[in-house]
Amino acid sequence: MEICVKGQPITFVEHGTPAEKAGVQCGDVLFRINDTPVIDLIDYEALTAQRALKLDLEREGKPLSIVLRKDEYEPLGLCFETTLMSRMMTCRNHCVFCFIDQMPKGVRSSLNVKDDDWRMSFIMGNYVTLTNVSDAEFQRILDRRVSPLYVSVHATDPAIRTKIMRNPSAGKIMERLTQLKNAGLRFNAQIVLCRGLNDGEVLQKSLSDLTSLVPACSSVAIVPVGVTKYREGLTELGTFDSEQSIAVIETVEPLQKEYLARFGTRLVFLSDEWYLNAGIPLPKPEAYEEYDQIENGVGLLRMFEEDFRYALSEQQNRKEPKRFSIAGGTAAYPFFRELYKELEPYGIQTDLFPIPNLWFGGNVHVAGLVTGSDLLTELQDKSLSDPLLIPKNMLRETEDVFLDGMLLSEVERALGVSIRTFSDGTELILRVFEE
Repeated sequence: MEICVKGQPITFVEHGTPAEKAGVQCGDVLFRINDTPVIDLIDYEALTAQRALKLDLEREGKPLSIVLRKDEYEPLGLCFETTLMSRMMTCRNHCVFCFIDQMPKGVRSSLNVKDDDWRMSFIMGNYVTLTNVSDAEFQRILDRRVSPLYVSVHATDPAIRTKIMRNPSAGKIMERLTQLKNAGLRFNAQIVLCRGLNDGEVLQKSLSDLTSLVPACSSVAIVPVGVTKYREGLTELGTFDSEQSIAVIETVEPLQKEYLARFGTRLVFLSDEWYLNAGIPLPKPEAYEEYDQIENGVGLLRMFEEDFRYALSEQQNRKEPKRFSIAGGTAAYPFFRELYKELEPYGIQTDLFPIPNLWFGGNVHVAGLVTGSDLLTELQDKSLSDPLLIPKNMLRETEDVFLDGMLLSEVERALGVSIRTFSDGTELILRVFEE
């Protein structure tokens, strides 16, 4: 991607802010701040942190400069057409494991968007490959001191990474990560492990290379590849069975002990799926340190458990016994079955329903990918308490809609019960004690 400088139309000027007091108007177009082009939100935030500003604008087609002073880091007070102040950068990789390529036909268009935007990595913690970033754009990352980034590494071997991503630019990942380190910036890494592609000796090399970048490399998450039934025409990928999952755990856990002694951190963390699939108890909470890779499912269950127990300890026994139906994924069913037994002394019984993910073909087992049709298939003939409780991540972030497009209200009508969501262990406790 080449850097393209264009004007930023101002859609609103907040009342009482430095921009309004200096005479900036809605409809003005911003081009430069202190003679530096404003490409996007990253530039805008960095440049407006200064006290003395010169804004190069255009008003009704005529150039205009406005000089102002403000407190350091005081918001300037301008709003623009989009949050990023530019279009989102999309992915030009063709990764063999890309989950979006495994979506069924006919899903809503937002589910088919492949973003690979380093700005969203910095702002939201999204993982990016750094493969779709030009040299000029990468230099802007260094110049703007963007840290930490969240980087999908997958493999440090240039040939293997290029094969996985099917992008000839993918091979220079170590060069770019080294540049981040030399600039004093930090990153968290992710490895999606594919059997026969980047496991075994390839994984060992990747971890060895990443440890050479500590402390710039703050953490590494290893997650198993997800495979759906919609893979016609795609590279054949095998999932990890119980024995193979045990082998991955036995590879990583000794390295964690070594890294803890060397760096003061375990550095490399396995997602919960490995332990669930292997039938091995999860590590203790302290093994996840600061839960830096929680978005990758690393320590998610232990955090839920800690929140659950703390919130439960502050509750009193219910005056009347109550029964709740709770639906979730199949992978963590044994874990939650045991955890929810701790509600029984408080007069609360639970019926826990593991929901097979048939919509994606039965090979993915996490709650976040359970759909409305999966709930109906599994629960229509079941005796359910009202309300039915489900994890909030079954629904789209800002809408009451499942991945398959079914509305929450549709599922409620079909099952004949109301549905309440919970996002963590604390919220679950509040749900069962408020009803």
